[in-house]
Amino acid sequence: MRARIPLQWVAIAVFVLSSSLNYLDRQILAAVAPTLKAEFFLTDRDYGFLLLAFSVAYAIAAPVGGLFIDRAGLDLGISIAVAAWSTAGLCTGLVQSFGGLAATRAALGAAEAAAIPGTGKANGTYLRPHELALGGALNQVGLSIGGVAAPLLVAWLGGPDRWRRVFVIAALLGFAWIPLWLLTSRLVPRLKDPHTGQRASSGDLLLDRRFWALVIANILYMTLYTLWTNWTTLYFVEAHGLSERQANRQFAWIPPIFATLGGFAGAALAFRWIRNGMQVFNARMRVCTWSAVLLLATAAAPVMPNAAWSAVAISFSYFCVTAMSTNVYVMPIDFFGAAHAAFGVAALTMAYGLMQAFVSPLIGVMIHRFGFAGVCAAFSVLPLAAVGVLRAAGPKPARWR
Repeated sequence: MRARIPLQWVAIAVFVLSSSLNYLDRQILAAVAPTLKAEFFLTDRDYGFLLLAFSVAYAIAAPVGGLFIDRAGLDLGISIAVAAWSTAGLCTGLVQSFGGLAATRAALGAAEAAAIPGTGKANGTYLRPHELALGGALNQVGLSIGGVAAPLLVAWLGGPDRWRRVFVIAALLGFAWIPLWLLTSRLVPRLKDPHTGQRASSGDLLLDRRFWALVIANILYMTLYTLWTNWTTLYFVEAHGLSERQANRQFAWIPPIFATLGGFAGAALAFRWIRNGMQVFNARMRVCTWSAVLLLATAAAPVMPNAAWSAVAISFSYFCVTAMSTNVYVMPIDFFGAAHAAFGVAALTMAYGLMQAFVSPLIGVMIHRFGFAGVCAAFSVLPLAAVGVLRAAGPKPARWR
């Protein structure tokens, strides 16, 4: 039994690499946003609509992608998804118009919608309940690696005339990952799902109040995640007068590192409390509550005296929101088991996409009228509302135990 544990974590580590590539493809746009605005004559509102194109497709495709992975199996499902989003990323490096950018971002969103559900499926397949948050934290490592790599890669290889090749390189890395995963999945044994044998179907999730509580909560607190994911480079350029290269090289790569640390902090706390006998849902909710309270400090980020202090405040906010998300994103597996893991996590992915589709243009408008201070102040209270929604739903299992 002990010999299986390292092998299972090897499988999770290889899957984390797919998350890195997923986020690299996604975050390159944010890192080259100032260049794109200049080349295609875009406003902040136009940039927000590019995010909207990605997010709408992401939200619409998420439940389909999750259901597809549950039905087709993890290996086939994730291989098709990675190939599709790598193709979309490759095409982004070839576009010549704003319409082309919007189309390729929509295609990327549709393909990448299967990534987080796939990760949930992998965690539910290879990890035990008390290990799930740690698996989620490792996935955050993957996201953060992509988030760190994107601005650094653009600073190294990009520029006004060279930004296209960054998209091409990222796409080729995605294609190379597919055979690596297929080999790994053949070598690593899978755990038995304790929910196996229950008759509940994916459709039954739609009748469970916990399912909808997770959806609503994710819409609320992940507003801060989308803010720092998509607007950090532009913040340093517009609020502190830095060039794109300066913003990416000096500051934009730092917050994703703290996002990784936040994911591990949230996972470690939940892991410790569960191992000490605390009920799983209560342990996760304690992490979420502490994180939500600390996230009130997000309102201070835009009023810091200089760019370095702003980076500190943004990093702290990113740290707390990922500590929270690490626990929320494994709750569908806690509640519904590995058999429904991809569909359950897909609901959160869909919620995030819908929220981002609505919020991204709104952020652009709010920044234009009120600056970043208004956005940060308004969003800082939403995680507390998310905690209230989750507590109201509670962990009470009905047909699922």
